[in-house]
Amino acid sequence: MKKLTENIYYIPHKSDTDRPVIGLVNGSKYSLIVDAGNSPHHAREIQKEIENIGVNNAKYLAITHWHWDHVFGIHYINLLTICHQLTDKKLKWMQKLDWDDKSLDERVASGEATEFGSSMIKKEMPSREGLILRNADITFESKLEIDLGGITCIIENVSGDHAEDSSIVYIPSDKVMFLGDCISPDSSSGVRIYSHKVVDMINKIMKYDVDTYISSHDEPEDKLELHKYFKELKDLEKLTKGIAGIEEAIERFKNEYLRDPSEDEIDTLQCFINGNLKG
Repeated sequence: MKKLTENIYYIPHKSDTDRPVIGLVNGSKYSLIVDAGNSPHHAREIQKEIENIGVNNAKYLAITHWHWDHVFGIHYINLLTICHQLTDKKLKWMQKLDWDDKSLDERVASGEATEFGSSMIKKEMPSREGLILRNADITFESKLEIDLGGITCIIENVSGDHAEDSSIVYIPSDKVMFLGDCISPDSSSGVRIYSHKVVDMINKIMKYDVDTYISSHDEPEDKLELHKYFKELKDLEKLTKGIAGIEEAIERFKNEYLRDPSEDEIDTLQCFINGNLKG
């Protein structure tokens, strides 16, 4: 666990089994954990890391969105769990599913799940026998504020392409925001997709005064880094309106910026085109 500010810690992401960043906001009365980890074992490691830094007042668990790597540890963290209403609906749906290899393979074959997600679940949890999935204790419709004692956490749904229920956790006193995966494209179909939703999402995020942003599968980024990326996303969303082919998008980019797009920019252009094609 790494110390980010006087009140905020985080456990870095781990890409080999798709473990996301885990956050800890420590108030004078209570502490709040951001996301539950991607397995019972991960959840227990989180608890041990928190104990190791001497924090023993954890009361709340905030979930950024419903995807498996953020919620499989809820039962094992065993705190008052907070999430958006849509997240809770998804959690209840997940409880009805079977998680053995055969069921995972069937969902991949039908397009209900991705091969990447299925392979990561199998790698993180070779056996899922006895896995317990749990829904939330507290849900909210738009925004919720939690007082931890001298520290306030604002939890707000910002939607976006990656997951409609995506929520951010903002700590005003420290100017830190946990983003979950909200700025990532939708990859549920195996094709990466951005749409016009990204503009509304960025506007919701940028209304807050933030110095450090933490995405779930990346290192912390400062305001200048992420705001530059936000501007690029908004510009490319506008540039690709009504376009259905990458060649046309590249040509329009060249005319607009008088240069060739980078590989990353081409990838983002393709994400928006995929969104146009999906409709």
